[in-house]
Amino acid sequence: MTANPTGTSLWIRQFHPAPAAATRLVCLPHAGGSASYYFPVSKALSPAVDVLAVQYPGRQDRRNEKCIDNIAELADALVPELLPYTDKPVALFGHSMGATLSFEVALRLEQKGVTPVALFASGRRAPSCHRDESVHLRDDDGLIAEMKSLSGTDTSLLGDDEILRMVLPAIRSDYKAAETYRYTPGPRLATPIHAHVGDDDPKASVEEARAWGEHTTGGFDLQVYPGGHFYLNDQAPRVIASIRDVLTKKS
Repeated sequence: MTANPTGTSLWIRQFHPAPAAATRLVCLPHAGGSASYYFPVSKALSPAVDVLAVQYPGRQDRRNEKCIDNIAELADALVPELLPYTDKPVALFGHSMGATLSFEVALRLEQKGVTPVALFASGRRAPSCHRDESVHLRDDDGLIAEMKSLSGTDTSLLGDDEILRMVLPAIRSDYKAAETYRYTPGPRLATPIHAHVGDDDPKASVEEARAWGEHTTGGFDLQVYPGGHFYLNDQAPRVIASIRDVLTKKS
């Protein structure tokens, strides 16, 4: 767990390496998202924070790999890839599905003796707050309609049939992972949790985001922003400033 990063992991992208930074931030994408979504976050936080962006199988340069449609399996596969990067304090940021995955990753890291300095859970209800959802069972048009309604996907991409055919399998797989996830009650995290949510998010109410506090003994706070599920697109400077404030105090 103190090995130096090799830089060869298919799972990890470093857009702005910051080897002198005291803390690393691992960013996990939303359903259908990719590592490149976090390029602006990496640019904004470097060199104060060494940002790692996770690339799930089945998209972009990993598009020929089989998608993983189960949160637990994703966490099981990702944690060994992250362990070489735990030679310095590490924090986790996840938006939407990425927040749930961050929680499961934090559980596994703590079991291995690595306690993240922070978990930033964005745009997602707490693991214990279940909703019955079945977007992943819709036909392609239904899945596209959901993506448009959440405003989280570039409209030019949604209008390009060829690109859509390439990315829909990964999006459907991610939705299945998020919607079939079931929290297994167990010990709370020691990792502090910082929840962020839009005040008009159809996928996570403010109270459902507040319930993240029930999952940690390490401290909790909640920040609410104007906006919907992808409030982050408009509120990125405020969110990044909050992350920087937390991590620079930790270092």
